[in-house]
Amino acid sequence: MLLGELTPSWKGRLRRRVQAWYGRHARDLPWRRQPNPYRVWVSEIMLQQTQVATVQAYFARFLAAFPTVYDLAEADEGQVLRMWEGLGYYRRARQMHAASRMIVDQWGGQFRTDVQELQQLPGVGRYTAGAIGSLAMGLREPILEANTIRLLSRLVGYREDPRKGAGQRLLWQTARDILPRKQVAAFNQGLMEIGSLVCTPSSPHCGQCPVATLCAAQIHELQTKIPRPKPKQTFTELREAAVVVRKQGRVLLRRCADGQRWAGLWDFPRFEIDSRRAPKLQWELTEKVQQQTGIQIEPGRLLQTIRHDVTRYRITLDCYEARCLGGRLHRTADKSLRWVSAVELNTFALSTTGRKLARLAVNQLTG
Repeated sequence: MLLGELTPSWKGRLRRRVQAWYGRHARDLPWRRQPNPYRVWVSEIMLQQTQVATVQAYFARFLAAFPTVYDLAEADEGQVLRMWEGLGYYRRARQMHAASRMIVDQWGGQFRTDVQELQQLPGVGRYTAGAIGSLAMGLREPILEANTIRLLSRLVGYREDPRKGAGQRLLWQTARDILPRKQVAAFNQGLMEIGSLVCTPSSPHCGQCPVATLCAAQIHELQTKIPRPKPKQTFTELREAAVVVRKQGRVLLRRCADGQRWAGLWDFPRFEIDSRRAPKLQWELTEKVQQQTGIQIEPGRLLQTIRHDVTRYRITLDCYEARCLGGRLHRTADKSLRWVSAVELNTFALSTTGRKLARLAVNQLTG
């Protein structure tokens, strides 16, 4: 049940206020300049679960490396992942790379103007397709993402969980019902901008909101209760070790396989550990490095302990140095194990923790 009613008069006032506000307050963001389908698509994929301030620099760097969908399609996946490094959720980059090849090979390098067809692309769902259609092509398509879910839930007074099926259906229909006939891009951008800057998750700035008098949550003083909060995230604790194995001025890297965390990226030998103290710890490090790579090592000192969260895991990562004693790298068809020099390390796409280890490795090799 809704607290508010979407009358024609209410929708008309909402449209006018959102578009007027956006015309005065829109941020100058790089993807809003020359908003062609490729630029909008890249920005929307990057903005998934990532803050605008973080994305701006990555967007500029990515577009400089791959200015068109043809450039992205022709690139090696390793190049794409290197440009993405630090943004996290690397599956986004791999899917975007696969989608670019589909656009070039099957669609002649042109984005479809039908949002149902756009959703055939890897990593493109209903929201991203709607964003490409409305923001880059001017199509009368709704959008629904984190900011507009919150804004629309408050506007109509939806008190149930907006992330569940019933809530999603209602909000998608609401997003469609309120669309203007013209200037759809400005309206959709305005909704997202109000949600991002004004209708914030906690302590929304209702006094600055252009649609406050139309908002059911504000009228009924339910801003802090709508939308219903997400269940608290629970984490599984993991303890892992990463080993910087040195041999004649080089270090050992391995590429993470499909299905593994950070698939497609390079990393140092890494695994879960059970032991905490020598000599059992040294034995475990030696055995697991050999199982993973084929190399026999002499474990050295603890270089650093890094604590970080990945999806539902809270990881304590102990980083050790080690010396290669012998052995031969496992043979792999994709050459996923390599000895790499300090200079070469910068050319490999690594996870955030992997890059921290790479800096330690460079200090070890050049110090």
